[in-house]
Amino acid sequence: MKSIKLAILFSLAAGLFFTAPAFAQTQTFKDANVEYAFDLPETTWKQTVKPSSTSPNVEYVFGDRVNGHLEIRQIAVKSGEIISDTIENEEQKLQFLPGYVAGKEENFRGSFDGKVFNFEFVRSGRNMSGRFYFLKASGKTVYVLRFTGLRDKLRSIRNQTDSIARTFELVKR
Repeated sequence: MKSIKLAILFSLAAGLFFTAPAFAQTQTFKDANVEYAFDLPETTWKQTVKPSSTSPNVEYVFGDRVNGHLEIRQIAVKSGEIISDTIENEEQKLQFLPGYVAGKEENFRGSFDGKVFNFEFVRSGRNMSGRFYFLKASGKTVYVLRFTGLRDKLRSIRNQTDSIARTFELVKR
């Protein structure tokens, strides 16, 4: 009798363990107005700005804008320009944020190699942070995935921001 209960309990636990990944399905972003795609690791990410034929900008939030905000922008660079120069140009704009403190640059590997730039700032009296992924798609194109949010919240979803950047890829139209 005891072994039957143990077997049933084990079967239920195994069933729950193996069905959990089915509920954690990723969703893929693709749109005819842009030439890229990426995977969103959770359904908590909601699209707030859709690309159109006049504006290729895409934006997502992680539940609420302060928890995590993603903007994707395409930057045209001069042929042969290195990513560090592009980061320096972006950083010049960020220096005007209240309480701005530059972080470090990190190398990044995914579908495209690139760099990650981290920084902190203050918005409405709250400690915020930014994590920008600079992904070099070609000699003349860099995509910037700009993640911002509350410092502690953005740190807690870093695995998701990394996952989105790793799955970012160009698609043929």
